[in-house]
Amino acid sequence: MKTAIIVPAYNEEARIGATLEALKKLPEVDEIIVVDDGSEDRTVSIAQEAGVKVIAREENQGKGQALNLGITAARGAEVLLFLDADLGASAQEAAKLLRPILEGWADMTIARFPPAKKKGGFGLVKKLARWGIQQATGLRMESPLSGQRAMRREVVDALGNLAEGFGVEVALSIDAFKAGFRLKEVPVNMSHAETGRTWAGFCHRGQQFIAVLEVLLTRLVFKQKG
Repeated sequence: MKTAIIVPAYNEEARIGATLEALKKLPEVDEIIVVDDGSEDRTVSIAQEAGVKVIAREENQGKGQALNLGITAARGAEVLLFLDADLGASAQEAAKLLRPILEGWADMTIARFPPAKKKGGFGLVKKLARWGIQQATGLRMESPLSGQRAMRREVVDALGNLAEGFGVEVALSIDAFKAGFRLKEVPVNMSHAETGRTWAGFCHRGQQFIAVLEVLLTRLVFKQKG
């Protein structure tokens, strides 16, 4: 089965090189596509030097839109793998996400990270996402916000364009489950560039909270009224 990795990236010059080098070593992968979301650093040039396919946008339009562009560009791929650009060498753990898909016992896999080494926020976004997914589907997910996901092409074909912004992962879980696809969380030893309890980190989590809330309102409140 042809497999394509889609890596949305925004100002990730510090780690994207190591991420791509790790991904290029995966024998299961046929194509790597980096979708740069208007970076202002050397993200694009580093990705180009790595020899992967690069789609560069002039303006930042959000993660969901970047993934949609990557899906369109991955023509002929039967399996799609979404991975963040800041995984570094730990990106090699992506093989664990592909195995259940390639062996046919899951339609979508979601990476379950080990506990963070550095304290981030207060867990409000994660709690909201977990609660919302459980209310919508009955599933209790340990990693409801994980952006590291593998899936059969049929999943994205059935769902259409992915949600925009930071709510894309929660929307994917709810919509895929309701469409009848099999979801499985997979433990991985991956790590992000952790922001910790900094102003930038709190701002990011605030934006994420609003985006997740919007997704849940659309799928829980407004649909019930309709």
